[in-house]
Amino acid sequence: MKHRGGTIRLDRLDLKILATLQTAGRISNLDLADTVGLSATPCMQRVRRMEAAGYIGGYGAQLAIDRICRNIVVFTEITLRNHRREDFLKFERGIEAIPQILNCFLVTGGYDYLAQFIAQDIHDYQTTVESLLDRDLGVDKYFSYVTIKQVKRSTGYPLGELIEQPES
Repeated sequence: MKHRGGTIRLDRLDLKILATLQTAGRISNLDLADTVGLSATPCMQRVRRMEAAGYIGGYGAQLAIDRICRNIVVFTEITLRNHRREDFLKFERGIEAIPQILNCFLVTGGYDYLAQFIAQDIHDYQTTVESLLDRDLGVDKYFSYVTIKQVKRSTGYPLGELIEQPES
């Protein structure tokens, strides 16, 4: 792990640590060190450096939301009325206050944003969207796609496929 311009260059051990932590965030440092082939102190130093550099954004539990409460997930295409920088910023700042929006992406194509909502039911989703429209964040139109079931759930990013490895 080397510092370059304020960032850390990740090596294969760092990537192993990150891959392990994203699927087993509660793993003890001793078990993590054993898994990646380090002793405990250097492993903890690597984790702390990656946390400080912002590579690890936090730790959390993956909830089985369907067991906890009834819910629906809705993907929504959102198009803004105007396309000035301030319009995008106003929308992006405004949706931060809406907890039912789990994820939102600025996209290319026929609309501006793709948002993932969670709600108790379709009526609750519609109430949330009406509240979003009432905030006057510049929404021109939206199209909703109610999910039927989730067929794949990610436990993390496929680091091995995303990061080019130096040839040995």
